[in-house]
Amino acid sequence: MKKTWKKALSLFLVSSVAALTLVGCGSSSSDSSSKSGDTGSKTGTVSSATLDAIKQRGKLVAGVKYDTNLFGLKDPASGTVSGFDIDIAHALAKDILGDENKVEFKEVTSKTRIPMLDKGDIDVIIATMTITEDRKKQVNFSDVYFKAGQSLLVKQGSDIKSIDDLKGKKVLAVKGSTSVTNIKQKAPDAQVLEFDTYADAFTALKAGKGDTLTTDNAILMGMSQQDPSFVLTGGLFTDEPYGIASKKGDDEFTKYLNTFLKKINDNGDYATIYKKWFKEDPKK
Repeated sequence: MKKTWKKALSLFLVSSVAALTLVGCGSSSSDSSSKSGDTGSKTGTVSSATLDAIKQRGKLVAGVKYDTNLFGLKDPASGTVSGFDIDIAHALAKDILGDENKVEFKEVTSKTRIPMLDKGDIDVIIATMTITEDRKKQVNFSDVYFKAGQSLLVKQGSDIKSIDDLKGKKVLAVKGSTSVTNIKQKAPDAQVLEFDTYADAFTALKAGKGDTLTTDNAILMGMSQQDPSFVLTGGLFTDEPYGIASKKGDDEFTKYLNTFLKKINDNGDYATIYKKWFKEDPKK
């Protein structure tokens, strides 16, 4: 019995030492993995497939508008894209990679932006994209970074003063935008003509192919700046909160984006960017 007891005790001690050794190795391995897989940035340490891809690539790829004055407009002479959304993308690149210039811009439209995100052509959509319940089924959205509302753009002297004046009128809008759905609901007797881009729609309006153009007021403001003979009318008849869209399911990256947006709001960078483009302080 004594020998049996001693043998059992010896086996127990050996097993305990082995178990402790495994635990120690496991802990060391976890620490090493955490360090080697550290995806932290100035905003904080986050583990995200999207963030990892951006860091490994060494640049952020952002889907932006090329035809939307104030938000994303490409200069045909220099090829430079500039605007509010562009500056937000620069700030995001700086936060992730430490350099605001480590960003590549790819043109998106309201129709192409989600397919391009799904295919992995871009990391984020920063392109006047309204947060909607339907879109939430396809992408992850950050918190709201800009608040807009749908309105109307008309030639000065137009008899259109509100959406109540659109019966029998030709209303121009952009394919894939919430504006098309909204105007069909709110002005069912209007004839809605859809275009691929805002530039195409505005060109058509200036050519007299429609009576009014409808989209978010901030976008229309940019068009009015380009050609002051066109003015906004009718006030706002929807709420259009913009969010940064990213790959569906990468919730950690969405948390990162929200932390980033809070950070630039708190440190004043957001207000600086906003005032640069809209000549006023952001609305509280």
